[in-house]
Amino acid sequence: MTAQPSEPSPHHVPSGELRASHDDREAVVEQLRDAAAEGRIDLDELDSRLERALTSKTYAELAALTADLPRADPPESRPPLVLKGGLHGTSRGPGRWEVPGRVIAHGGLGGVKIDFTRAECRLPEIAVEAYGEAAGVTIVVPDGWAVDTGGMDSGIGGLRDKTTPDRLPGTPLIRLTGSGGMAGVVVRHPNRWERRKLQSNPARGQLH
Repeated sequence: MTAQPSEPSPHHVPSGELRASHDDREAVVEQLRDAAAEGRIDLDELDSRLERALTSKTYAELAALTADLPRADPPESRPPLVLKGGLHGTSRGPGRWEVPGRVIAHGGLGGVKIDFTRAECRLPEIAVEAYGEAAGVTIVVPDGWAVDTGGMDSGIGGLRDKTTPDRLPGTPLIRLTGSGGMAGVVVRHPNRWERRKLQSNPARGQLH
């Protein structure tokens, strides 16, 4: 009886030769853009690496593009940002701030506003837990960012999602969970007044 040749097992494929996903490519694109903003690579090199990143098929091809760049801390190593409305309310933004992998907002009695329009985000996804409670939570995201509200409980106050579903390449996805509580949760893009402020002073604020 002739032995049949065995088929190659996927378990023996080196990890670097595994196929990369769209999210993997987008994460490398973000890392390259950050490196250019920090002066680690020039614009010509950025263009060259971006072109290669968008056409890379494997993890090994992507890894070669960032091998000489410092690695960012993994999201799980950063503590979550916790915002509590208290009596007078609180906000994060619209100045520049670095976004952790997880944000928790409690509307309390004064409300919470989270403004991502000038935020520095190096993550493909952000987990946001929002609890409207008595005064509500408002979340402002830039055009091109997408929000997944499938895990959100609308509560009594409800959830109002005014964002567009179109997500631009290289932008993060916000996964929104929590409860609308009494006052509700609103997620939207900048309004007319906020857009005027952005246009008048787009670079305002220090990273913190």
